[in-house]
Amino acid sequence: MNKKSTVFIFVAIAALFLVSACNNCAQDAKNSPFPDLDQWAREIVANRTNQIGYPVNQDNALKEFYKWFVANDLEMVAMNNVGNPFGEESPLMSTHKYEVEALEFFRPLFGFDEDNFWGMMSSGGTDGNNHGIYFGVNYLRNATGKMPIMYVSDEAHYSNMRLAHLQNLDMRLIKSDSMGRMIPAELEKALDPTRPCLIVYAMGSTFKGAIDDQKALNEILDKYPQMPVYRHVDAALFGGYLPFTQYRYMVDSKELRYNSIAISGHKFFGMDEPTGLFLTTLDVYDHQSDFDIPYLNQEMNMISCSRSALSPLKMWWLIKTVGYDVWHVQAEAMIENTAYLKAELDKIGWPCWVNEYSNTIFMKRPSKEIIKKYYLACSHDDQFGGDLAHIVVMQHVTKEKIDALVADIKASAE
Repeated sequence: MNKKSTVFIFVAIAALFLVSACNNCAQDAKNSPFPDLDQWAREIVANRTNQIGYPVNQDNALKEFYKWFVANDLEMVAMNNVGNPFGEESPLMSTHKYEVEALEFFRPLFGFDEDNFWGMMSSGGTDGNNHGIYFGVNYLRNATGKMPIMYVSDEAHYSNMRLAHLQNLDMRLIKSDSMGRMIPAELEKALDPTRPCLIVYAMGSTFKGAIDDQKALNEILDKYPQMPVYRHVDAALFGGYLPFTQYRYMVDSKELRYNSIAISGHKFFGMDEPTGLFLTTLDVYDHQSDFDIPYLNQEMNMISCSRSALSPLKMWWLIKTVGYDVWHVQAEAMIENTAYLKAELDKIGWPCWVNEYSNTIFMKRPSKEIIKKYYLACSHDDQFGGDLAHIVVMQHVTKEKIDALVADIKASAE
């Protein structure tokens, strides 16, 4: 054997050794001292794309973020976005700068003016709704001296009813039509024009994916010009994708005259933990019950004190690495795939329904095995034959996944 051959063999063996060592290191990194935990992690990752009954984007785009985060030792830092992100002074260990930049990205998508805008990253849709209701109460009470009545549809997310109870509000549930939309005539029947009106509009009801007709409901409210009104929109899911579609006018605060809106970050945007956006006007923020907090060197008008500093950083990262153009493509694909799913279910004669602009299809409930396999959410409505389930068409719900689901439903019915 000549010298060159010997060198080649040596290099090849060394390369194989390095590859093997890297594989072993990668495997070791995946294993913890807790075998049950490791098994759980493998199972949850393997089954993530089957979760199609809940509004979660399982096509997460944060892997590179976490590599950067750990490479810079940021996991060693305790950060906190306490206080007003738009305040004159920000705590050193905060990500207020990136929170404000993320909020400014969303501001024009929802029709807010640059000189009359305020917002924050919330802990999720419920936190956003809590702030919308709380801000609405203070805004109306400080302007009129009277406590408002809160009006919300009986098919809106349960958090709104729970929050009205938490804040000790006089709340009136307004009947919805069969598809889950607040009925304007029922709102008019329930109105008390002698007191301010705090109305919560559902933009994507929990089970049927219904959108309250804000224009029709506003026409009812306009009949009573003497009645002060604050409008909050619960747009947890739909507020995520509609701004990136041809229906973006449906979230325009100027056109619809709403005062605040709550959007989830862990639904359409693919955040890996509960988070959200709460957007309103600076006028609303400035007309709250002010609390001057000396140790923060600023006023403190929101409910939350400590807030996640990591969520704004991740949202900022997604804006920079995914961004408007990709979200536009994803949103249009979701609407297209929703129509495809409806057509495929119709082909096999499986009863199903979908609201306009919605990515949520509710249908006759399939077998328990299918519900378990695809993590379907269930409900009951006699108007649609009784037991129901729904599918939320998110980014990971591809045509291939839809074909597999429809084939399973068809096979179970034969």
